[in-house]
Amino acid sequence: MSVCVEQSFPSTDDDANVTNNVPRDRDPSGTDRRQSRDDYHANANATEELTSIMTASASILSTIINTSSNPVSPGPSSPPLEQAKSNEFVPPTRPSSTPFLHPDQRNSDCCTPMADDVDAYGYGGPGITTPSYTIETPEVTPSLNLNDLPAEIHECILDHLFGYRVSTNSKSSVGMQSVTKSWGTALRHSRRRELSELALVSPVWRILIQERLYRHIKIKATIESLELAMMYFSEHNHLRHYVKHIEIWFPVFQPKYGPLALSTTLALPTVTMDGLTNATYTLPANNCSLEEAFTFVSMALPDVCVLTIEGGERKKAPKVQHSWHKRPPSWHLPTLHSVRTLVTKGQWNLMREDSDFSAFLAALPNLNEWHGSYSKPKSKSYLSMASILPKLPTNLTYLNLCLESDYRRELTCPPFYMKVSNQVHFCSKLAEATPALEHLAYTGRVCKNFFNMAAIRSDSRTTRLKTIDLTVKNCCRPVPQFHDSGSGIQDMNFIHSFEMLVLAGIHSMSTLKALDYLRIRFVDLDSPVPPLNPYFVLRDGWCSGVWSDNILAELNRVRPNAKFEQLSESFGEVGFNKDGRMIISPDYPRSRVLSLKLANYALLAGSVAALP
Repeated sequence: MSVCVEQSFPSTDDDANVTNNVPRDRDPSGTDRRQSRDDYHANANATEELTSIMTASASILSTIINTSSNPVSPGPSSPPLEQAKSNEFVPPTRPSSTPFLHPDQRNSDCCTPMADDVDAYGYGGPGITTPSYTIETPEVTPSLNLNDLPAEIHECILDHLFGYRVSTNSKSSVGMQSVTKSWGTALRHSRRRELSELALVSPVWRILIQERLYRHIKIKATIESLELAMMYFSEHNHLRHYVKHIEIWFPVFQPKYGPLALSTTLALPTVTMDGLTNATYTLPANNCSLEEAFTFVSMALPDVCVLTIEGGERKKAPKVQHSWHKRPPSWHLPTLHSVRTLVTKGQWNLMREDSDFSAFLAALPNLNEWHGSYSKPKSKSYLSMASILPKLPTNLTYLNLCLESDYRRELTCPPFYMKVSNQVHFCSKLAEATPALEHLAYTGRVCKNFFNMAAIRSDSRTTRLKTIDLTVKNCCRPVPQFHDSGSGIQDMNFIHSFEMLVLAGIHSMSTLKALDYLRIRFVDLDSPVPPLNPYFVLRDGWCSGVWSDNILAELNRVRPNAKFEQLSESFGEVGFNKDGRMIISPDYPRSRVLSLKLANYALLAGSVAALP
């Protein structure tokens, strides 16, 4: 039974306390008509009639409810609520292919709050009140940009753009790919001007790009250059801490133009067949001293950890002045506490006497790595280093010394080395520097006496030497045999001396317990068969290179766990051409030769040629 009642109330616009919640369209013509007495009685009768109808409906509804809830009364009763529900019902799970695996927590309200300007649409009035609603807006996660990436990601991206990079924040360069890799080419980039524009990408990249661009700088060792650099870093103070590697080079030539070159004519300067103009080159007159260069570094660049000084090379080159004033013997250069690595190129123009070495080493109290190289082989280079090597400080643990960089064989030992042999045996002096070292790289002349003396001067309980890398120019010979003291794969005397050097190196490992990397090699750029240049490498318990029965026996005694990667009895197919020259076709022409039997070098004593 359903009852539908429509109740109407009189319009009382004059009463301010009565509000009409439902807006209705009214006849504008009747707005001013007053209500009559008959209309008032009619409304009262309608109200009484409606009240009687609602009372009757309430009594009928209560009767229906009592009848259905009485168990005695006929008719099926509705089951209890608990019995209607089934406990075994399990809602089905969504398949994995459904794009929305979880229910969406949406707003269940079907009503939307009205706008503040609801009166503009005729739905409100001065007496209408609207309930207040609050709209919960979902939290908007901020969008990520380039600056929000981790620092490691930025470093990897810039390393890819800049290429191979070595961090100079490390204490040494042992972590590089090669133990003897030069600092001179590791941190410079040829496109640094183009890459500087990447600093405009973001504020984070600005710092990272500037760190790389100013990580390694090179300054000419003149008074004007130092003054300009000092002014620049004073105006850009934040860049001073980015410089980790500074390279200072001293020019040894200064152009001096004649009157024709200085004239105001438009004629081009004449160029000779050698490519030089009519300018003459003289000694530079405005070079600074080492004292001024060290003072600049100490004042302008407080975080420098790698210092490179290039002395240059020319015939009768002048020595770089340490100071313009006369100093006492105990004087040293301004102290640089942050420098850990020293690289000296053209070292003969920088250090010639013991006092020069002492001035350098005293100015670098925290030095632990030294790379020294000479431009040309000289007897004075060997003699000066023989004097300073036994006096190296104990805090120096890495030494890379290059006395001869001409990687070519020689027919006989040069006369300048005879002067060295008449005064001192350089190999024994080099061995005196090994007790305090952890890494040694040497290029020059060396023989078995180096390893023998290094084993004698070292204690197996306290030795720290971990790596030895020797690039052999030639092996030392007794003075009477200098006429027959050449080098190369076709010189059997040299091959025998090289075998003795390898045997001595393996024998020294019985005392040098910490030695885990040993490389001895001979480099000949003019070799007829470059893959056959003798070498020996021991790394991580694996050996490669030259071998013989004596080498295998000594290696088995000293390091029984060390094994050769490959042992080959021959160099490859050997034949002769129509000119009588030997032709060798290696078994692996495009790969590195891992096994070189020393007895086979006797076949190369004559003329030899190699197939490509």
